[in-house]
Amino acid sequence: MTWRRDSGLSDGSAMHVDLVGGYYDAGDNVKFGFPMAFTATMLSWSVIEFGGLMGGELQNAREAIRWATDYLLKATVHPDTIYVQVGDAKKDHACWERPEDMDTPRNVYKIDKSTPGSEVAAETAAALAAASLVLRRSDPRYSEILIRRAIRVFQFADKYRGSYSNGLKPIVCPFYCSYSGYEDELLWGAAWLHKATKNPMYLHYIQVNGQTLGAAEFDNTFGWDNKHAGARILLSKEFLVQKVQSLHEYKGHADNFICSLIPGAPSSSSQYTPGGLLFKMSDSNMQYVTSSSFLLLTYAKYLTSSHTLVNCGGIPVTAKKLRAIAKKQVDYLLGDNPLKMSYMVGYGPRYPRRIHHRGSSLPSVSAHPAKIQCSAGFGVMNSQSPNPNVLVGAVVGGPDLHDRFPDKRSDYEQSEPSTYMNAPLVGSLAYLAHSFGQL
Repeated sequence: MTWRRDSGLSDGSAMHVDLVGGYYDAGDNVKFGFPMAFTATMLSWSVIEFGGLMGGELQNAREAIRWATDYLLKATVHPDTIYVQVGDAKKDHACWERPEDMDTPRNVYKIDKSTPGSEVAAETAAALAAASLVLRRSDPRYSEILIRRAIRVFQFADKYRGSYSNGLKPIVCPFYCSYSGYEDELLWGAAWLHKATKNPMYLHYIQVNGQTLGAAEFDNTFGWDNKHAGARILLSKEFLVQKVQSLHEYKGHADNFICSLIPGAPSSSSQYTPGGLLFKMSDSNMQYVTSSSFLLLTYAKYLTSSHTLVNCGGIPVTAKKLRAIAKKQVDYLLGDNPLKMSYMVGYGPRYPRRIHHRGSSLPSVSAHPAKIQCSAGFGVMNSQSPNPNVLVGAVVGGPDLHDRFPDKRSDYEQSEPSTYMNAPLVGSLAYLAHSFGQL
């Protein structure tokens, strides 16, 4: 990344805490803790399932995870407190400027006992626990720090229940408002702590609280807000592979989610574009494509190792079928679609040239050392010229329901990349590249 320099080097100083590092969520310059934690969880899960196939990329994946967890450790340094956001999103979005030039307020926002945020706390615990599994062999000392912190943070999430969208509503909404509540994150966080610690108290927690936390609710969207489907797939492994009989119902819950994705299955409830892309919603739809593809491949792995099938309303569906659906989605993303457009920047002959991303769209500091002021950047934002800095590998929101893509910078719904769009794709690509002899 030759065109990026340091930025946000005094982040956290507004509350006398070190919040330097971490990731901006998408094309802006704000650190949102909720999607950052989910990104770390999914990147970790990608490595847990498919890291053995990543070859030389495994170390890069570990470093990307650690860049997130180093930040999450800083954000959870004080007990019963999490610093969940750096930057005033409304003021940040009112400027189009490079992160290196950032002069908007770097306010710090936190959750604590009096302003709880169970969803962001439990997701942070999930991220720390999942990352501890990834780094257990390569850095046992650091892994131990992560798991200890995960235990403490989950305790806080569970003990002081409430949604961060209530206490911090004007700050986090409408950006990363929690619409699905915090119950899904408590179940997901407990599932990750069970996997990482093997402490029976987490299995007990899941058995006692699973139903009240919505284990059987039917929702088939998996992303930064709603974790139910992910928790079901994760817990189904305990029954299918580890033979934990008390979790047998999660096989049925996982099947329900998977069947909802299968075109033509009796319980299919998913919409697809004419070109065959899974379509959940118009804003950043590709995040659901990458997350669902990952769950399909991961569930296929569990089914194969337990010699089981999916039951879709009495119709058996094989692991091979799930892999074929996931492959079709990833192929579409990479250019096998009506527009012959790759939705991964820098990949293939045709890809988005005008992505909604400040640093990519403005000249780099080395090309233009002088500061570009807050509103001066909008001239570039509204122009037709391609971005000078190619954000290689970034996946954008993608086409509309009719497979159309305007490649317009101001269209953040279709042209903005995000960390959580890419994170689950890492696992899927590792599996697919390996199975086609490319890794």
